[in-house]
Amino acid sequence: MEPVEAGRSRAVLAGASRRWVRGLPWALAFVLSVALLPTTIVVLTADYGLNGAVAGGLAVAQAAPLLLAVVRPLQAWYVVFLGDVAGALALLSVDFEERLLWPFPPMELVGYVGLCLALGLRERRRTLVLVWLATAAANVGLGFAAPHGFGARELLFTILGGVALLLGGVLRDRYEVQRRLAEQETISEAERGRRTLLEERARIARELHDVVAHHMSVITVQADTAEYRLRALPPDVREEFTSIASTARESLGEMRRLLGVLRNEEAHGELVPQPGLAQIGQLVEATARTVGPVEFSPCEAEVPEAVGLSAYRIVQEALANVVRHAPGAATRVSLSVDGPVGDGDDPDDRAGRDGGGRGERLTVLVVNGPPPRPRDGPLEVGGTGHGLVGMRERVRLVGGTLDVGPLPAGGFRVAAHLPLTEKDFT
Repeated sequence: MEPVEAGRSRAVLAGASRRWVRGLPWALAFVLSVALLPTTIVVLTADYGLNGAVAGGLAVAQAAPLLLAVVRPLQAWYVVFLGDVAGALALLSVDFEERLLWPFPPMELVGYVGLCLALGLRERRRTLVLVWLATAAANVGLGFAAPHGFGARELLFTILGGVALLLGGVLRDRYEVQRRLAEQETISEAERGRRTLLEERARIARELHDVVAHHMSVITVQADTAEYRLRALPPDVREEFTSIASTARESLGEMRRLLGVLRNEEAHGELVPQPGLAQIGQLVEATARTVGPVEFSPCEAEVPEAVGLSAYRIVQEALANVVRHAPGAATRVSLSVDGPVGDGDDPDDRAGRDGGGRGERLTVLVVNGPPPRPRDGPLEVGGTGHGLVGMRERVRLVGGTLDVGPLPAGGFRVAAHLPLTEKDFT
């Protein structure tokens, strides 16, 4: 229904999603052409008394271009309009009854209305206004030569043509508005997902800043106090420690300046030490008080702080989803350190089976069953729907793999494998 650029020949309603709608203009144009062609010849010859050859030529000029109107309605209008005017002038050469409509007989009105509807669906408003003005001018101009008087009945050509042009234009504008709204919704959804991803990355960067800043501060303190803690240090070793402390302080300052922009006014609460595996038990207990018992299998292994932080956030998001979408469902949280992925016999260990031959990994598994009672909707109705984005970013940060999805019997499963060795972080 949209306007078509010059040189293009796209069918009316070609942008419709349903096939039968796209074929509707062709079917209507074919029916009108087949029906009006013989009808025009018969009416012009039998009722108006026009010569058969002239009537045949006028019928072809007035009805056949309706097929062209499906792809090029404006070009078809030129032909039909001239044919209608020529037909009106030809009828002045014969003596017909006063009861018969002139200058445009009924079959010409039907064909012209269909043509104007196609024009309204395709052409711009300026073109539609010019077409209607030309129609009105021809109608009124021919009225001065009317053989039996000229009244409101003879203006049907202008009135019905204008209504068809207006209706087609309104339908086209409505379609265009709906199409743009759909495009805007698609763009908004993509932007919302992108914004969620950027916010999660910024949050990860802030948390990693705290982790790295802590280690850099420890290095600085150890290097600064080495000459006091270790006796009889040679001067060159003492100078080396002083250089290490200075470099660590400079690196820490640079890092804080670069990442300082990520700390807005709402992020002051994140300056506390970041959570890890040890805090997951507290998280599970808090969730259990909200949704019911949660089975928890802890892991006492020593893991890198980045891995522990990622594991905590993954469990946090998974349990938050249980609270939102399946309150009261049986839930299991499991943490374990395994060998290379794919070596175990755990049937739940499906994520990242193509990573065989790599080092030890921390497996984080959160599984919940279906809720005991069906709900009319989630507890929260304004969520972004992008909670898994943060999980994927956490896993990708440490070079791990993530497997999430619904279970056949109902419920949901989140399985993450996070590498523990330095080699697997590269």
